[in-house]
Amino acid sequence: MNIEKIRNLTRRNFVKSASVGASIAALPEILKAQQAPSQNVAGANNRINVACVGYSDRFRGALLPSFIKCREELNFDMVALADLWSQRREEGKAAIEKNIGHGIDVYKSDEELYEKAKNVDAVIISTADFQHAMHTVHAVKAGKDSYTEKPMAEDMKAANAVLDAVNEARRDGNRGGAVVQVGSQRRSGKAYHVANEYIRSGKFGDISYVDLCWNVNQPKRWRRGNLPSQLKESDTDWKKWLLDRPKVPFDPRKYLEFRLFWPYSSGIPGQWMCHQIDTVAWFTGFKYPRSAMADGGLYVWKDGRQSADTFTAVFEYGPDDEPDKGFQVVFSSRQHNSARGNVEKYYSPGGTIDLIRGTVSNEGVERVKHKSTKLSDSEAASTAADTGAGSMEVAHMRNWMECVRSRRQPNAPVEAGYSHAVALIMSNASMRSGMKATFDQVARQVKVGGKVFVGY
Repeated sequence: MNIEKIRNLTRRNFVKSASVGASIAALPEILKAQQAPSQNVAGANNRINVACVGYSDRFRGALLPSFIKCREELNFDMVALADLWSQRREEGKAAIEKNIGHGIDVYKSDEELYEKAKNVDAVIISTADFQHAMHTVHAVKAGKDSYTEKPMAEDMKAANAVLDAVNEARRDGNRGGAVVQVGSQRRSGKAYHVANEYIRSGKFGDISYVDLCWNVNQPKRWRRGNLPSQLKESDTDWKKWLLDRPKVPFDPRKYLEFRLFWPYSSGIPGQWMCHQIDTVAWFTGFKYPRSAMADGGLYVWKDGRQSADTFTAVFEYGPDDEPDKGFQVVFSSRQHNSARGNVEKYYSPGGTIDLIRGTVSNEGVERVKHKSTKLSDSEAASTAADTGAGSMEVAHMRNWMECVRSRRQPNAPVEAGYSHAVALIMSNASMRSGMKATFDQVARQVKVGGKVFVGY
């Protein structure tokens, strides 16, 4: 696929310009105030009962430990598990009961959970990538709050459905509307909060370029070894698992290694890019890219997978009504050589913000004499191999739990998930079509060549 020549961008002002070396001493206090626990929590003495929807590696390794670290102080409990596969129900029940210290109920699907369980207030959703949005719709329509793993959606039909469901719940006003936290945990990271305040204050100046990278050397990433051989069609519900995807014969690899296969996951965009691209919308206030060009391929890990092992996307962001204003974002990722690792850098004519190191400096701007200044102790993962319950994961889970009580909107509400979903769908559409992708905000559709990209 040939990527079109990206036009040169003029660098105009989006926020008030100021010296990179301006004082940022007050920012940690701003952060401290933002993250202080709510003092006006409704129903603080009532226990909140939570169910797991989808007993996944992510739930076992990060979400459950994060929940456990916060549950006693905030008076939360886990009382149920829903999973389509009988083996996962058995394993999940044993693991949760061991960690929680009491028995839990199990259900064969999320629909059965909402139909039969009378003691569940909220759910943690960690199912397959393409299922997140519709499973959240099920939860919201059942009157449950939700912590929903990212990516929030892999196609616009699902993204629009979950946004509409949450907005409808908000309009109804019952219990203050649905509290949905999307698993974009950078939005609960201290370094990211400080960087957001710093950029929005105007001290950084004009954002002119954003460099994002996520490289690993992990041939077994998203593979499940011999686990697919243990999955029998009779032990699960293949039709329910497919949801709205085309009806195809049962395939245990697609079921368990879904991140390797389209249309069940976009792979790299949905797993890694959506974390980093989320900060662009957050820091700048531009909800969606104006355009996206992307390409990728399978160059090394030719093991039957369909998802690219090498991927690059080029986005343009800026005001819709001012086409001469904008900046470029480049995301690149490969799964077969980890050199360069993780990069999250924001550039302006006055300096550089490095979110991995948590610094602002004069890197690349020799005439501006500013020493490197620490924004905050960085919490960004130094390698994509870290998928456990780190400080950001725990803070993000805690934020959701506090908001379930206070009925406030969490750090990563459904709108945040919608923004990263649009960006990843645009990049996926461009890679698969070989054309530039845009987002029609009126039709709420991603388009390539003037045609709607369905996504499956």
